[in-house]
Amino acid sequence: MSEKYDVVVIGSGPAGYVAAIRAAQLGLKTACIEKDTHEDGKVQLGGTCLNVGCIPSKALLDSSYKYHEAAEGLGVHGINVKGAELDIPAMQARKQKIVDQLTGGIGGLFKTNGVTSLTGTGKVLANHQVELTTPDGSVEVLDADNIIIATGSLPIEIPPAPCDHEYIVDSTGALMFEEAPKRLGVIGAGVIGLELGSVWNRCGSEVVMLEALDDFLQMMDHQIAKEAKKIFTRQGLDIRMGCRVTNAEVKNKQVEVTYTNADGEATEKFDKLIVCVGRRPQTESVLSADCGVTMDERGFIFVNDYCETEAPNIYAVGDIVRGPMLAHKGSEEGVMVAERIAGKHAQMNYDTIPNVIYTHPEIASVGKTEQELKADGIEYKAGAFPFAASGRALAANDSDGMVKMLACTETDRILGCHVVGPSAADLVQQVVIAMEFGSSAEDLQLTVFGHPTLSEAVHEAALAVDGHAIHIANRKKRPS
Repeated sequence: MSEKYDVVVIGSGPAGYVAAIRAAQLGLKTACIEKDTHEDGKVQLGGTCLNVGCIPSKALLDSSYKYHEAAEGLGVHGINVKGAELDIPAMQARKQKIVDQLTGGIGGLFKTNGVTSLTGTGKVLANHQVELTTPDGSVEVLDADNIIIATGSLPIEIPPAPCDHEYIVDSTGALMFEEAPKRLGVIGAGVIGLELGSVWNRCGSEVVMLEALDDFLQMMDHQIAKEAKKIFTRQGLDIRMGCRVTNAEVKNKQVEVTYTNADGEATEKFDKLIVCVGRRPQTESVLSADCGVTMDERGFIFVNDYCETEAPNIYAVGDIVRGPMLAHKGSEEGVMVAERIAGKHAQMNYDTIPNVIYTHPEIASVGKTEQELKADGIEYKAGAFPFAASGRALAANDSDGMVKMLACTETDRILGCHVVGPSAADLVQQVVIAMEFGSSAEDLQLTVFGHPTLSEAVHEAALAVDGHAIHIANRKKRPS
């Protein structure tokens, strides 16, 4: 007789492990299936985010920035560091230690909360059953009252630049370099490309980024994207827009890349090439033909606002469903689903999901961009405040960028906030909370912000919405 569970979760990334823990906390008998294993055969929990994504990339971003500061950025403070040396193997070892600590912690949380951890590949069958194929090839069928699919995503591969995982690598390979390539090519100037390009640029690589689109960071507010591109170019990133790669091949231990742009065809040679053109849902072989769950042509599973699939009591969360591929979005979907299974009336506000790029300075946003409001015909007012006018930013010698606030002309309700600058992720989170409570720009105007803090830039941007900013000249004078 097969094992019976209230909930079976397939995938242990941020969406899956959080869903499993919350379901168990709510008293549901829960199992979580994960296919990835370490070299010793033990299960590797945490998915892309903890193992080869969010966490290791942030470790390298922070380490490389500290090196850059020591080597080049502290003189203005009167601190002269001579002969700063970069030990990339030590930097990589630190990264791995953090990854191991966090992924091991998930196993501890599973035990604490009573989640059964199963190693193998999960496949959804008809009649609420899940087929578990273990690493040794044995097959077991689990009965589940509810199934949550959280299998995550994979890097997109492109035919002109097939990865050989030595000279041409994906985002995972780019996290493993044991030395900085002298000349590094990056296909794609999006979130992942910018973060990885920033890491190796700080470590001494000459970085050339080839982006097929004509507009830099097209999904971001255009004013913020334009400001960010200026900053990154000044940092040494060679960002080339409108460049479509047509071929990449390894010759004499170098990668020769051919691409086309407005001027015709061009060729560049690199010591390493990173392919960062996005990610795709990992849904192959997850669904049986008769399970009742359907996907689109790109492999995304169809769900409603509550992450319910077309099959009763089968849910899908995270990167395999509509919306941005963000770890925190998947995690909250996992919590929502677990609580709904337990009979609670949980829901998510998809209008207040923050998006962050962890370059330096960071780029972060929530809500609508100015171009989206224009396209939707929504009357709005905008206010911006530069960090160059922030006393705290100047004191830290970190004054690039700005905060931009958008509010509805009629209701004054905050519609969006976009930041490029120091601690952008944390500053935008303040506005996420405000938007969640339906705050107006005036609500932030009337809020007392500590001085001197970076948060004051949020306050001033809110004031600037109505032409009331104190520490910059307002574009338009408005009556009090």
